[in-house]
Amino acid sequence: MQIDLTGKSAVVTGSSSGIGYAIARALAGAGAQVTINGRSEAGVAAALDCLKETVPEALLTGVAADLGNAAGCAQLLAALPDVDILINNVGTYYHEDFFAIGDASWQAMLELNFMAGMRLARGYLPGMVARGWGRVQFVSSECGLQIPVEMIHYGVSKTANLALARGLAKRVAGSGVTVNAILPGPTLTERIAAHLATDPAYDGMTLAQAGAAIVQAQRPGSLIGRLASVDEVANLALYLASTQASATTGAALRVDGGVVDSIL
Repeated sequence: MQIDLTGKSAVVTGSSSGIGYAIARALAGAGAQVTINGRSEAGVAAALDCLKETVPEALLTGVAADLGNAAGCAQLLAALPDVDILINNVGTYYHEDFFAIGDASWQAMLELNFMAGMRLARGYLPGMVARGWGRVQFVSSECGLQIPVEMIHYGVSKTANLALARGLAKRVAGSGVTVNAILPGPTLTERIAAHLATDPAYDGMTLAQAGAAIVQAQRPGSLIGRLASVDEVANLALYLASTQASATTGAALRVDGGVVDSIL
C-alpha cells in the first residue's frame, strides 16, 4: 500500500519526542506538510532539525505552545488556523495513589490529556467538514480500557478520549471526515528508555532485555512480550490519516501488543 499525503496539512501535538515525533515523521515521509508542537521553542527547534535530517524533503513548521490550558490551545489555533489532519497526541502520565491525588492533579491531567484534544477538535473540525475531507485521531492508551490502579487519573483521561472520538465521529458522520482513537500499549519512548537506563533493577541488561522485563512485570498479558517501538505505533496512525482509511471512523484501534485480553 502506497500512502500519499501530498497536499495535506497535519499537526501533531506533543510531537517534539516520543510517539508524537514518530507520527510526525511518518506523515512527513508520506508527503504531508507537518506542524510540530511542543511546549518549548528549543524542543520544537530540535525536533525540526532532526526531522529535516531524516526526511530531507519534508515540509515542516513548528509551533511552541503549552496545550495544558485554554490559552495554549488558542495560541496553536491562532498560529495554525486550519489543517487537514489533527493528531491529538499530547499527554502525560505519572504514578500516584488515588487517595493522594488532589483536585489540582486531576485538573492538570484532564486539561492536557483530554481538554486539549477537545479544544483543538472543536477548532479544526468545522473547516474539515466544510472541505469534505479530514482526519482526527486521539492517541489514547490501553490504560483507557483497563484502568491501572497506580495511575487511575491517567486511565480515566484516556477513557474520555475514546468517548470523545466516538461521539465526534457520529457528529460529523457523512461529511468525509473520520475521527478515530488509537490505543498504544507499553512503548519504548525516550522517557521509558531513560528510566530503564537508570533503574538499578535493570543493571546489566540490554535495552531490549530491560524492556521485555518491564513488560513481563507490569503487563504480563502482552502477546508480543516486549515494548513496541514508536514507529510501530506511528504506522497505525499513518494508515488512519490516509485516504485509504476512508471507511474507518468511530473506531478504537489497538496497537498494544495484545495487552488487552479481548477479541474486540
